Amino acid sequence: MALPVGRGTGASFVGGRLLYNLGRVTTYTSLGLVAGLLGRTLQLAGWQQTISIVSGVLMLALVLLPRLDTGTLGQKLGTDRWWNALRKAIGKQFQNPSPKALFTVGLLNGLLPCGMVYFALAGAVSAQNVGGAVLYMAMFGLGTLPLMWLVSLSGKIIQPRWRALMRNAVPYVAGCLAVLFILRGLNLGVPYLSPKLVTTEQEAPVCHVPS
Repeated sequence: MALPVGRGTGASFVGGRLLYNLGRVTTYTSLGLVAGLLGRTLQLAGWQQTISIVSGVLMLALVLLPRLDTGTLGQKLGTDRWWNALRKAIGKQFQNPSPKALFTVGLLNGLLPCGMVYFALAGAVSAQNVGGAVLYMAMFGLGTLPLMWLVSLSGKIIQPRWRALMRNAVPYVAGCLAVLFILRGLNLGVPYLSPKLVTTEQEAPVCHVPS
């Protein structure tokens, strides 16, 4: 609701906010490529089950430790400079109401710390292949687009009671996903829930030379 086109009307108002959200989706999709390449590397090392379990544990950590002192942690890890530089870049783009600037704001905003994005990336890393990870994050971004676009058009459309309900439901949904990832990695042989991973050895082709 704080986008530069807030004082615009008509097509510029609606289109500007759509461009902003498409920028977010573009960043999420790009992050999916990175997560997919990382996951693929780990899969080639034979760590498929470990990836799934670690992803689930990370999700649970994000759910169970929401009050972690991220400020102190950021200082220790040295990430504060990165976030400050990113916020300054977004602020600079806010001064320009052009469509290109709005799209750029969306691109940059997709890099800001967000628990839901972390949940999605944890799932993307455990995807079967790079394409699946990219599609996973693209669908995550597109899934957030309708509601985010609606809120950006008018925050009054969605009452505070409903926004609070959806916000409170996030940890429970994320917790269920975390348990599902852990169960899948445990390789329990339960169809759909924790299927048994079957490893097959490929035989090298043999060339028969006629006598």
